[in-house]
Amino acid sequence: MDQKKPIAFVLIFLTTSLVTAHEFWLQPKKFRYKIGEEMKVDFMVGENFTGEFWDLKRHKALKVEMHSGAVVKNLLKDVKPSEGNNLAYKFDKEGTHLLVMESNNAYIEMEANKFNEYLKEDGIDNILADRMKSNQLDKPSKEHYRRFSKLLVQSGGKTDDTFRKRAGFRYEIIPLSNPYALKTGDYLECRLLWDNKPAPHTMVKVWNHIGDRSFLQDIYTEDDGTIKFPISSQGPWMVSAVKMIASEEKDADYQSLWTSLVFGIE
Repeated sequence: MDQKKPIAFVLIFLTTSLVTAHEFWLQPKKFRYKIGEEMKVDFMVGENFTGEFWDLKRHKALKVEMHSGAVVKNLLKDVKPSEGNNLAYKFDKEGTHLLVMESNNAYIEMEANKFNEYLKEDGIDNILADRMKSNQLDKPSKEHYRRFSKLLVQSGGKTDDTFRKRAGFRYEIIPLSNPYALKTGDYLECRLLWDNKPAPHTMVKVWNHIGDRSFLQDIYTEDDGTIKFPISSQGPWMVSAVKMIASEEKDADYQSLWTSLVFGIE
């Protein structure tokens, strides 16, 4: 039996949901820079690809690196626990740059009905099915969650293969072509990896901004873990997904892992 879901549907979100405010991403002021120019990045959390500033006084980044070709710079000590402008980076070479961030494991408890809605909204069908089968739909949730985020930006006009680099995350999105070589009307293909292997039949959310509106496509990965979608507009784009498994810690029932990739189209 084919377990794959319908390919995609599009929604416009105008408000922010606080119940499932789990999306996390790295947001620059812009996506293309000159050599010697400084980039400032906000660490963001929330829904609808708008969200709010991540609270670095409550949470912690464990890994922050800038990749450019074979060069990797550790920027963890440069992260500031401010409201926005959490990281500044000055470009000293031309090319595509990949900024990566991994958070620590955080903990959350949620009422049963809110947790069930969160599972439905984010396509976490395996956990929802397990709760139904074991008659636990009325049970509140205890969850650990960890975030993995990637940001692709471009310095100068020369692109390179840095976009293909793996950050070593347990859950990771890899674009199969360089977004900074694309234009509106082109297609972008990405692969979702779980434990370094393709993750098939998994919901992936593709977000983009047009003016002050956020558009969302829910797309399920193919057998090889890939999705393909049209670049329909200029501006910021985000690809994100969540994986939930049984917790390996005694104080929680579940462990979720959130991954995102952000880039810009001009």
